[in-house]
Amino acid sequence: MLNNIITNALSEQKTEKKPMATAVDWSDKKILIAEDEEVNFVYLQTALASTKINIVRAKNGEEAVEKAKIDPNIQLILMDIKMPKMNGLEATRAIKQFRNDVIIIAQTAFALEEDKRNCFSVGVDDFLSKPVRYKLLLEMLEKYLK
Repeated sequence: MLNNIITNALSEQKTEKKPMATAVDWSDKKILIAEDEEVNFVYLQTALASTKINIVRAKNGEEAVEKAKIDPNIQLILMDIKMPKMNGLEATRAIKQFRNDVIIIAQTAFALEEDKRNCFSVGVDDFLSKPVRYKLLLEMLEKYLK
């Protein structure tokens, strides 16, 4: 199953029109992917591999808060909303108390207007609905990682 996810992510990279005219080199950037589901994490990791971005992973909200606390080089967080121990909304609220400068992008299958409002009310900067599309992911990261 994991091989299928990787194959799909790579295939999507090739078939979707690239949003940026030139190849992206974000080797000087660091993001935190807060994602408890292995399949979703591998998809994001594979989708971003060509950008050379530095990725740190948290498997739950508590871990996301801790990693954001100890690593000031994290510039952006892709925050899953439904996670164990502490959900993404609680984690976002906690992180924004000590790292108001970090960009947090919610990524969730819960994409109703009320869900979006809940995300923005705790300090989320932007929103991606799952399944995350390669082109939208890169466009959003480009917007914030200038």
